[in-house]
Amino acid sequence: MQTITIKGGKEKQLLRHHPWVFSGAIENDISLLETGVTRAETDEGQFIAWGWYDKESHIPLRLLSWNENQRIDERWWKQTIAQSVLRRKMFFEDKAGATTTFRIIFSEADYLPGLVVDVYGTMLRIIISSRVAYHFQDLIVETLESLLKPSLIILNTDSAFTAAEHLKESLVYYQDGQYFTPSKKLDPVRFREDNLYYEVAPGKGQKSGFYCDQRESRRVIEAYAKDAVVLDGCSYTGAFTLHALRAGAKHVDLLDSSEQALRQALVHIHINQDLKTIPEGSREKIEITQCDIFEQMRHIEKDHYDLMILDPPKLAQTKAQAEGAQKAYKDLNRLAMQKIKDGGIIATFSCSSAISAEQFRMILAWSAKDAMVEIQILQKLGQGHDHPIRISFPESEYLNGYLVRVIR
Repeated sequence: MQTITIKGGKEKQLLRHHPWVFSGAIENDISLLETGVTRAETDEGQFIAWGWYDKESHIPLRLLSWNENQRIDERWWKQTIAQSVLRRKMFFEDKAGATTTFRIIFSEADYLPGLVVDVYGTMLRIIISSRVAYHFQDLIVETLESLLKPSLIILNTDSAFTAAEHLKESLVYYQDGQYFTPSKKLDPVRFREDNLYYEVAPGKGQKSGFYCDQRESRRVIEAYAKDAVVLDGCSYTGAFTLHALRAGAKHVDLLDSSEQALRQALVHIHINQDLKTIPEGSREKIEITQCDIFEQMRHIEKDHYDLMILDPPKLAQTKAQAEGAQKAYKDLNRLAMQKIKDGGIIATFSCSSAISAEQFRMILAWSAKDAMVEIQILQKLGQGHDHPIRISFPESEYLNGYLVRVIR
């Protein structure tokens, strides 16, 4: 078993169970290291953790277990996957079936680096963003198939990390014990969240095809949507819109850069109107616009909207991109604060893990100052319970939001 020595002064966070070790913290001659299970020690020989070393990864050593007596083998992977699934048993035990989509593995937050798994009704979607998860992908698929017996598993690499991890972009399907590539388009999979219905086309859509991390926030905005004129900025496939319509919104404008996402939003509205989960006539209350939200906000009418939802895509993948992202978030929120009605409500979000909740709150303060308005923070918003925040891994807190009232 090979051992990696961590440079003096670089071990403190690792001893506190942070799982990432970059090349600059490694004392060894990396040309002599091999891919595989590795013991990590301080420069004084103290055990830190067991990890997986791979020089091709942009995080070459990923720590897995801080138990010196633990053996990292296939059994460890199976047990860790099963434990992650069991921690979500409350979602599986939803007798009413109001919600059938949720996350069952959340990468490092569940001690499984670069591995995300979501449930959509009877289907699983696995997204891989690390070489170590890619190495064990067959074991991961077989373990999940054995535990949950899904009707279909979709397995793909995360395009945002393939270059950094030296992985190929891939998309494969698994069913009845074998991998395959569909010869024809697969039927959409229907699922529910909070008694509203959605569909995903297997293998299509951004990331996992549907964002189940906003579950609690979507419920929150319903209380402010009755009789409101609503702007759903970066609406994707219309989940916030459905909640606003269910609450009795007067009108909803959906803005998104993706024409496909906007078309799918219309599908969702028709499905739910037909199933009577939203009021009759909801289709006539909405308007869709394909656009760049940052440009479109400059042209929208002032004093028109009672409620705005701003949920832009990730603007900072790394800390190096944080400064540019802060400027973009500030610009977007400043414009919203200038345009919304006096007393209007904004639900605003950042899904950039490089921007902390405190930084995002400061950005809103700067936005309010430049817009020459006062804001009241009504509620802190964030990722759902199935996306837990591991205290030793602050990067797992990636979704931050605030519900604010704008006062002129």
